[in-house]
Amino acid sequence: MKIIVPMAGRGSRLRPHTLTTPKPLVPVAGKPIVQRLVEDITKVCGEQVDEIAFIIGDFGLQVEQDLKNIAQSLGAKGSIYHQEEALGTAHAILCAKESLEGNVVVAFADTLFKADFTLDTDVDGIIWVSQIEDPSAFGVVKLDSENVITDFVEKPTEFVSDLAIIGIYFFKDGENLCKELQYLTDNNIMDKGEYQLTNALENMKNKNLKFKTGKVVEWLDCGNKNATVYSNQRVLEFEKNQDLIDESVEIINSVIIPPTRILAGAKITNSIIGPHVTIGQNTTIIDSNISNTIIQNETSISGLSCKDSMIGNKVKYNVKSKDLSVGDFNEISA
Repeated sequence: MKIIVPMAGRGSRLRPHTLTTPKPLVPVAGKPIVQRLVEDITKVCGEQVDEIAFIIGDFGLQVEQDLKNIAQSLGAKGSIYHQEEALGTAHAILCAKESLEGNVVVAFADTLFKADFTLDTDVDGIIWVSQIEDPSAFGVVKLDSENVITDFVEKPTEFVSDLAIIGIYFFKDGENLCKELQYLTDNNIMDKGEYQLTNALENMKNKNLKFKTGKVVEWLDCGNKNATVYSNQRVLEFEKNQDLIDESVEIINSVIIPPTRILAGAKITNSIIGPHVTIGQNTTIIDSNISNTIIQNETSISGLSCKDSMIGNKVKYNVKSKDLSVGDFNEISA
């Protein structure tokens, strides 16, 4: 089994946090989004994952090594491919064509999910979906009475289905997927100005390949600040029975309301923290009241009262506020 992870997007909706950190490496509940994604997929695969191929932009050598380390932690080889121009989902996957063979899971790295099933590798393909109220911004599927997909529609302008494709796919034959993607690009077949994976899926369906849906218990988007903070909240709820506070953390005259995750080297003094807060490594918080917030590494905070916020790495903050989105290396003082 191989996992293909397209993640070359700039993450502009999550700025300023993505100015210094690629969006898939932004932490949710103490782990990068992409790490949680591939860990969750590995759990439902039901078989050994041999390779995880990451399709990235110009993220630098350190990011490439971090991604390889994530794959290695799951017992897989980590491969790096580059997408130099954003030309759509089909083009992104095709950048990793050397890895498209055998059983393949394709997972776009801006989403997290909760599922309680094991992947059926005997079918031609599985498309993970979630039922949503407004599917117009997503690709959707239509089903027949046997739960087989009859149509793939990219961002419908009129209602055709409320089953939105969440960006995770299983293909029994990676080589066949590669061939269909190559056909789109060779013949310049575009939809809305891009090479779309849904067009390749439609071609495969017309050749009598059968795709079924895999439904998730919960689908978490990490596209912007508010969505990422909410995802942090939900993941902490999933993990609330685990030990979420590292043994090295110093807590002095403070109240920690669970579920809250505090990473190694953090120090909390005279503060109320939680619920649904993640505090990064070596971060210091004094005289503060913080809830439903992500705070990253090596940040220093004093006198802050906030909720529903994101604060980046190496931030220095000692001004009161209520709703924040503060990126890396910012310094705010009164």
